[in-house]
Amino acid sequence: QVQLVESGGGLVQAGGSLRLSCAVSGRTLSSFAMGWFLQTPGKEREFVAAISRSGGSTDYADSVKGRFTISRDNAKNTVYLQMSSLRPEDTALYYCAASVRRTFTLKLTTYWGQGTQVTVSS
Repeated sequence: QVQLVESGGGLVQAGGSLRLSCAVSGRTLSSFAMGWFLQTPGKEREFVAAISRSGGSTDYADSVKGRFTISRDNAKNTVYLQMSSLRPEDTALYYCAASVRRTFTLKLTTYWGQGTQVTVSS
C-alpha cells in the first residue's frame, strides 16, 4: 500500500520558480531512494533528479544542473524538487518515484505517483 502523491505544479512564467512535493505513505521514506522524472506527450519518461536514502548523494540530468535541487525530509515522509530559472522546455508532467534500489527501471521495486503538471510560459 505504498502511495506517492505529487503536488506543487502549476503555471509559471519563464525565469520563475516552483517547488514540487511528493508525499509518501505506507512505508517510511527512509526505505527508498527517491527520484523525479518528467514526461511530455508522445515521448518516453525522462530522468530529472534522484536522491539517496540518507540524502547524502544526489544526481541530476544535465539539463537541470544548477537550476533544480532535490531534497528530502524523512521525518515528514516528503521529497521536494525546487525548480528555479524555469524555461518553456521544462514544461512537462513531473512524476515522483520511490525505489528500494538505486535504479528506477524495474517495476517490481519502483513505485510511481500520478504526476503533477508544470507549465512554463514564454
